[in-house]
Order: sequence, then C-alpha cells, then structure tokens
Amino acid sequence: MFPSAFDYIAAASIDEAIAAKAEGGDETRFLAGGQSLLPMMKIRLAAPAQLVDINRIAGLDGLERSNGHLRIGALVRHADLAASDLPSGAVASAAPWIADPLVRNLGTVCGSVAHCDPEGDWNSVLLAVGADVVARGPSGTRTIPIESFIDGMFTNALADDELVTEVQIRVPDGPSGGTYLKLERKVGDYASVAAATHIELGTDGSISRAGVALTSVYPQNLKVPTAEAVLVGEQPTDELYAEAAEAAAAAAEPRSDVRGTADWKRQVVRTYVRRGLAQAVDQATRSNGSR
Repeated sequence: MFPSAFDYIAAASIDEAIAAKAEGGDETRFLAGGQSLLPMMKIRLAAPAQLVDINRIAGLDGLERSNGHLRIGALVRHADLAASDLPSGAVASAAPWIADPLVRNLGTVCGSVAHCDPEGDWNSVLLAVGADVVARGPSGTRTIPIESFIDGMFTNALADDELVTEVQIRVPDGPSGGTYLKLERKVGDYASVAAATHIELGTDGSISRAGVALTSVYPQNLKVPTAEAVLVGEQPTDELYAEAAEAAAAAAEPRSDVRGTADWKRQVVRTYVRRGLAQAVDQATRSNGSR
C-alpha cells in the first residue's frame, strides 16, 4: 500500500519548521529519520497532509558533553550514538540494541523519544538515567523532564507547534554504571521484555541514586520508583537486588500474547532487573577504582 498524498517542505531553519507546523496544525508532521512515521503512512495508520523535513537544518546533529550533560541533537542517528565513545552506562548499553542496522543508520534518537512507543527502548533508558527533553515552539524553548514528557501510549507532552531539538542526559559526578537488558525474538525485533538500570555510588560505597525502568510490560515505558526506593541509601548486595527486582515485577502489568505469558514476562523482569543492577554496580565500582 502507498501513503496518501501529502505536501512536502524542506525546512532550512528551526524557525521555518516551527512556522510550517504552526500553520499546518494537526495535519502536519515533522520528518527526521522517518523510521516510525513512514511505515505508518504506508499502511495509512497515519495520513498527514504535510511533512516538514528537518534534515537540512544546521546544528541539529550535535552530540556532545557540556555543562554536565550529554546532549543529543534532533538529527543524531541511533548509529551515531552507538559509534560514539561519549555515552556510558545504560545509554551505551542500549545503543547497539536499537532495531536493526538499517533503522539505526536512518532513525533518530529524538524521533524515537517523541514517538513514545511503549515497546521503544530509549524512553526506558532515559527514565532510568534521568533526562530532559528540550522543545522549541513559537513561544520559545522549554525543558521537559522525561517523566512528564511521556504522556501515554504514543502520546507526549509537546504542543502541536513544538519541535524536539535535543535530549539532555545528566552525567553523574561520581562512580556510576548502568545496563539495558533486552529480550527479543530475533535481531531487530521489539523487546518482549527489557529493563534499564542505573546506579550511582556514594563515597561510602552505598547507592546514592538508582534508576529502574521497564519496556513492553506496561501501557507505556515504566519508571519504577518502588524499586528505586529499595536501593537508595543501601549497601549493594545480591539480596538487595532481588528485593528491588521483586518490586519491579510487582509494578509491571504484562499481557499474555504470542511472545509469552504474563507470568513468564514478569519472571523475566525479575531476572533482568536483578542481573542489570549487579552489572551496574560492578561498572560503578570499577569506574571508582580507575579514578
């Protein structure tokens, strides 16, 4: 099937892109990598009247560490992040797992974040590590915490005339580590279950900050504060990881489907959170020893 007819604008600046979107309203969509939008258009689950292509806008492809943050511009591809030595922890762990090489070469991190697919990987990672989404519209720029940005299944907190210009991920000051463990049926598939973990250690070796988030076991990417609360302030132990993993499994609401039963998916959550936390602490301990 072919997409329905649409107008096309190749924006030369952010202001031009935002103006076109403001004028077109709900009938206009931004186009970056297009790896979610174009397939939906081909089967007519989406039928925008106009596409505003942002790929020619200078400055949106920035990937850098500055002011205590890893900054990922709107045109940074998944493959760019996977090839860079700037990410660490859960971000570095997740990058090679995003879809397949074709999608990684074309798809953008910010586009995936804005899509808010509950089976998408990046929003779980961002929930675990702590991130902000920077959006720009006719009224200016605003920064939205990722917890507030994800509004539900395939919905976000953007206004109709706003464009995501970058994602900012806080870089920990002290020793830290993180993982993204993903179970998929075949290479490039969506996750049947996935878990993102993030750990920061204090000077006494206790856990000063923790992040746990889940993919594909809830109507949206799920941050698990109950599991995080189990960890913070405690010395890392296998028993502690198991307790946090149990809290994560209790928070999950998986559905039985062709990928597995709900009980089986909940058990995978337990295993991945426990394993991910152990690996994250090991990374943090080693990074502390190398300082």
